[in-house]
Amino acid sequence: MKFFLDTANVEEIKKADDWGLLDGVTTNPTLIAKTGRPFLEVAKEIIEILGPERPVSLEVVATDYEGMVRQARELAKLGPNVAVKIPMTPDGIKAVKTLSAEGIKTNVTLVFSPSQALLAAKAGATYVSPFVGRLDDISMEGMKLIEEIVTIYRNYDFETEIIVASVRHPEHVRMSALLGADIATIPFATMEKLFKHPLTDIGLERFLKDWNSLPEDFKPDFLK
Repeated sequence: MKFFLDTANVEEIKKADDWGLLDGVTTNPTLIAKTGRPFLEVAKEIIEILGPERPVSLEVVATDYEGMVRQARELAKLGPNVAVKIPMTPDGIKAVKTLSAEGIKTNVTLVFSPSQALLAAKAGATYVSPFVGRLDDISMEGMKLIEEIVTIYRNYDFETEIIVASVRHPEHVRMSALLGADIATIPFATMEKLFKHPLTDIGLERFLKDWNSLPEDFKPDFLK
């Protein structure tokens, strides 16, 4: 499963990239606004960090077909790795069909049902982004949605990749991997938590304590 970082914070992106775990980045207008920087400045810096191979999702803000297509074409010019986020609406799906025919990568966002994901795949979307956390917030099973989308896509060999979005905690990541989702787009704080386990901390502390109890002449120089 690929790990995308859901952020517009360049420092977070650089740190995740330094870990060697970063396969892509997703952003949205809310995340860009939090940076307090101009949109194009942030977008171009993220694209440069990721390079030509790893995708960066940038979102249109138009809601009509013509506006979405026009904005998507401009966003796609920013780099070969740009995937344009398009909302799940009738005009959005129409835009995805047009953009896909032009070779522009698309990411259908704000997906909350299997039928919406089916429409995105039939329109030729590169990615679909079901929002699991927001479903959990209204007492629905977000991960059940992922299970059903995975089944539908496998039934018909759709090439659209599933990006599990609105990830709130490591359990969402674990379940995404178990269910066979292609990608999880993860907030930086949640990605940090994936490293953590209390037994790992206890074990490391014990190992170091035992090592430090050894006489110095028992330790080779390269381990001092």
